[in-house]
Order: sequence, then structure tokens, then C-alpha cells
Amino acid sequence: MSQTQRPTMPETPPSPSIWARSRMKLQFFARVRRFLQAKTTQRNAKSRNKVVVSKEEQVATADKQSGGGGGGGGGGDDDSVVLQRSVKRLHFGGMEEKEMAAVEIERLAREDVKMRKLMAELGVIPALVGMAASEVAGRRRVAIKALIELADGTYTNKALMVEAGIFSKLPANIDVLEEPTRHEFAELILSLSSLANHTQFPLASSEVLPFLIRILESNSSCETKESCLGTLYNLSAVLDNAGALLSNGAAQTLLRLIPVKPLSEKALATLGHLVVTLMGKKAMENSSLVPESLIEVMTWEDYPKCQELSAYILMILAHQSSAQREKMAKSGIVPVLLELALLGSPLAQKRSLKLLQWFKDERQTRMGPHSGPQTARIAIGSPVNHREAQEGKKLMKNLVKQSLHKNMEMITRRANATSGDSSSRLKSLVISTSSKSLPC
Repeated sequence: MSQTQRPTMPETPPSPSIWARSRMKLQFFARVRRFLQAKTTQRNAKSRNKVVVSKEEQVATADKQSGGGGGGGGGGDDDSVVLQRSVKRLHFGGMEEKEMAAVEIERLAREDVKMRKLMAELGVIPALVGMAASEVAGRRRVAIKALIELADGTYTNKALMVEAGIFSKLPANIDVLEEPTRHEFAELILSLSSLANHTQFPLASSEVLPFLIRILESNSSCETKESCLGTLYNLSAVLDNAGALLSNGAAQTLLRLIPVKPLSEKALATLGHLVVTLMGKKAMENSSLVPESLIEVMTWEDYPKCQELSAYILMILAHQSSAQREKMAKSGIVPVLLELALLGSPLAQKRSLKLLQWFKDERQTRMGPHSGPQTARIAIGSPVNHREAQEGKKLMKNLVKQSLHKNMEMITRRANATSGDSSSRLKSLVISTSSKSLPC
């Protein structure tokens, strides 16, 4: 009795999405296989040159690897096996598996530069950048920490992160971020800001500057703000970035940070980059914090670098600007400059003496084209000009005498606090040095 044959149904071809997913898996495993083959070859070459160790040493080594080598990835697993598993989880696993993979990737990237480059080739950076935008705080943090390690010392990895759109993942509202996450974001952006010296850094079209300014104006920790200031300093070193920085209110924010002494030096250094531009100089001239905040810095004896930077910024502002010099004089800059000229660092002394020379007599100064205010000489035959010059000279002489008297009393009091017999020597130093530096 013959059996009837059932008609066979034609097979439906797989959808294009399945083909693409399969192809990606094949490419991924092919890369991992090549990496494992290379690691095996290196391991075999090393083993031929090793001296055979005793069984006790082998046991101790095995115990050590099983106790700390896995790092949460399966005890004594080899790094290449952990890498293979972590990358697979990151690409194809669930959310919890992705978090575990990010932790392993952070550990592996911290240990080896070559491993960082290999992981970038395996496509982990776009996946981690996507996780950095997660609303789950823990998932976002492990992704950012892994990206920080992957960016360390590798220009290519940093460029890949910018290409993957890491800046578009920055939240518009920093209040949704906890302090540790703010700090890690700031640290990652600081690392990426080194690209500003080599490539076109996407400042105008990104959320980098608003994000940094918001952190600097918030109640974040000093460590977090230091990272943000480091980024602004790197960006301000490129003059083309000055416009974007100033339009986002960087100058006013930096001026408000000057009184915070742990942050003052980096803030002043960044302002020093901006003040040499026309927009930067105008922004500082129009600020209500200038020149008082800068003059106050010049009294910080324990912060000589800050004194030097503040004097530099004031020199730029006072250059060829009688309005700014008048504003500084009314704010009491002359006594402060006299003290700095006597007790400051060599560079601070040089800058303060230059400023004092400008204040001494603007009408008869002898400055080069790039060293100070440019004014015409007084005509000797004109009685009006001569009378004005004498009055100006007399006024400046009285001002200098008053400043010297106040300054001498202040320095003498400080000297008496340390040693009794040094006050007379310091007093004579004040008189002799001042008389040489400021002839009336």
C-alpha cells in the first residue's frame, strides 16, 4: 500500500534585518577569533622561554589569579575570554548584561592601552555612548566610567566618542544628575577637550559650554568645577573658540569664581586667554567685578601665580585705555601695586612696576609701541601745557608719598610680627627701592 506524499511548502527567505544581524555577529566573532589567535601565539612563544617553576609556585600563582584576576568576570578567566564575553553582552545582551559588560570593559581598558584600541575596533564606543544617555543613574555611570578609561591616552578613541555624539547626550538640566555623575561627565569632557588643539571641536553646535557653565554656577564640588575649568582653559587656548565661550557667559562666570582660591588660578589663566581678544577685553571692561576682584587677588601673598595672572590681565585692560586706568586708580590700585613691586615674585614685580609707570605720568611716558599707553609729548614752549604738567606732577607726587607712607606702615607691622630687628632693614628697603623705582 503506497503512501501519499504531502506537497512541500516553499521556504520563505529570511528578512534583511536577520541577514544584517547575522552578518554583524559573524564579523564580531571573526575579530575576536583573530585576537585570540594572536594572544595564543604570544603565549606559546613566551612559554618556550620560561623556566619551569615548582608545584608550590604554580599553586600560589593559580590561587592569586583566581582570587583577583577575574575582577567580577568569572574568577580566573583569561582577559581575552572576558573581553569576548563582555563585548558580546554589550552588543546583544539585555540591560543588566550591558551594565556588567561596561564594568568589565572599564577594568580591561584601565590595564592595557592595546586593549583600549582593540575594544574600539570591536565597536564598544557607540554602544557605551548610547548607554550614557540612559535615565537609569547606575547604567549611565558605568558607561561614563568605561568611556573615561577608553579615552585615556588614545586620540582615536576620543574622536570616535565625539563622532558617536557624546556631547548630545549631556542633560540640559544638571539637577537630574547626582554629584558623582556630574564629576564623571566633567572628567570625560576634560579628556575630550584635548582634541581642541588638533581638530574642529564642535562648540557652537553642542551642549558642552552650557553644561560646563551650569556646573560652574551650581553648588557642585570644587573637584568637579576644577575639571570644568580645565576644559574651558583648553578651549580658550584656541582663539577661534573665544566667541563661543564669551557668548555663553564664560567671562562673567570666571570672574565670579576668582574669590574661590582653589579655583582662582585656573579661572585667571582662562581669563588671560580671553582678554587678548577684542570681545574678551570688552566683556571684562563692562563687568562690575572689574577691576576690584583683580586688585584683591594681588594682595594674596600665598598665591604668587594668581598675583602674576591678575597683574597681567590688568596690564591688558589698562593698555591704551585712560578710562580703565582711571577706574583702577579710584579702586585703590596704586598702594597694592607698590606692595607687589616690593614683595611680589620677580614677574609680579615687573608687571606692577610697568603699571605704576603708566600711572605715574601718562603725558610724559616713554613707552614702545607695544608696551604701554601712547601719548604725545608736552610742548616745552607752551606755558599752558607746562603748567598742566607741573600740576599733574605735583598731584602724582603727593599720591605716591601717601601710598608709600601707608605701604611702609603695613610692611613694618608685618615685619615686627616675625622679628624685631628686621623692621629697620625692611623700612630702609622700602624707602630705597621705592625712590629708585618711582622718581618724582
